Amino acid sequence: MDRKDEIILQQLDVIRAMSENGLRRMNSDFWGSPFGNVTGRDTSPAPQKEEKTKAADAKPAEPVEKEEELPPPEKLEDLLAELDTYIGLELIKDEVRSLVNMVKVYKLRKEHDLPTADLSLHMVFSGNPGTGKTMIARLMARIYRTLGILSKGQLVEVDRSGLVAGYVGQTALKTKKVIDKAMGGVLFIDEAYALNGKSENDFGQEAIDTILKAMEDHRDDFIVIVAGYTELMEEFVQSNPGLESRFNRFLHFPDYTTDEMMGIFDMRCKGSCYQLSEDARPLVRDYIAEESADAEGFGNGRGVRNIFENIIVAQNNRLAKLETVTREDLMLLTADDILHARGKIDEEETK
Repeated sequence: MDRKDEIILQQLDVIRAMSENGLRRMNSDFWGSPFGNVTGRDTSPAPQKEEKTKAADAKPAEPVEKEEELPPPEKLEDLLAELDTYIGLELIKDEVRSLVNMVKVYKLRKEHDLPTADLSLHMVFSGNPGTGKTMIARLMARIYRTLGILSKGQLVEVDRSGLVAGYVGQTALKTKKVIDKAMGGVLFIDEAYALNGKSENDFGQEAIDTILKAMEDHRDDFIVIVAGYTELMEEFVQSNPGLESRFNRFLHFPDYTTDEMMGIFDMRCKGSCYQLSEDARPLVRDYIAEESADAEGFGNGRGVRNIFENIIVAQNNRLAKLETVTREDLMLLTADDILHARGKIDEEETK
């Protein structure tokens, strides 16, 4: 072999090494990590100078995220028992049980090779803020996983800002990312009517179209619940034939009564180790009744939480003035605490 043939062979070795290195880099770019060789033996040629340079320039492969191991499905009787502990929502509880029964019979008919109608579980939740819509949606996701309708049973909560972007084409990508996160569970869209933009440059319709396509393509493992004020939700669903055909279940969440909100307050006290003095209880009830007169602005369950927090602040201010504070003092909410929280007693008068 003369000198000319040796040079040609060396060049062929370099070309082969560069090609194989390039293929390995393509694997890394497409799949997130290099595949490696099938046999387990190192068949790559001895590294050349050009190969070292390319390896130094190549970006390190991103690690593949390990999918989280899901806990086992919960027992249906436990989930329904939890539903019973929720205050109020009697009509909603009946609807939830009806949905559970419908799914159970649907699965039984399939097991016995009987014809079944398409099972559409996409829903519209309507009502004022703080009436338990998100709480029930989260429970429904868990129930559907237990019944084998959903593979994961997570709830992904989002509003317009989490779906719509500011430029053409970006909204579909942003919405698809949210859908991917909710796949196997429930996508809960709060104030969904905000997606119906009024201007020509609004991209809310792009988000709606992307969601409708996902509902069609993944009907076996993806549920969408849209929520918001009653009248606006009706207008939203009726504004688009695609929405009307897919959302045929409407659950209305009524405002809580004063008694029910008082029950919510008691549950907060129990959960946080607080007790109301006897003369404080009627004052709390009056406080709730007065604030909830504007049902929409009060926020139902959220309004009760705010009242509870206001009373705790008043109690903290009272205890801070004492020289010694006992365990019982820390747990007791007094009439003065409620009056201070309502602004019925001027803080300056008690100094």
